[in-house]
Amino acid sequence: MSITKETKEKLIGRFQINDKDTGSSEVQVSILTERIRNLTEHFKTHKKDNHSRKGLLTMVSTRKKLLNYLRKTDYDKYLKIIQELELRK
Repeated sequence: MSITKETKEKLIGRFQINDKDTGSSEVQVSILTERIRNLTEHFKTHKKDNHSRKGLLTMVSTRKKLLNYLRKTDYDKYLKIIQELELRK
């Protein structure tokens, strides 16, 4: 269900603005998207895991807020991350 350190570092490297950037909106959205995709796969086999489902809904809500912030502040970056992560608008 959780992502590995290597996967997280790869996502950070792909979306970071500078070498020390680990918390920008783009990086946070990419990490949340990976965690959401992992949990979605988990629910295909564990349909009654409602405790994790609540966590999933929280992550989706957080990602939505970050994407709304990114859309308001820098629309070009918003479009880029939507395209690269293959998300709906």
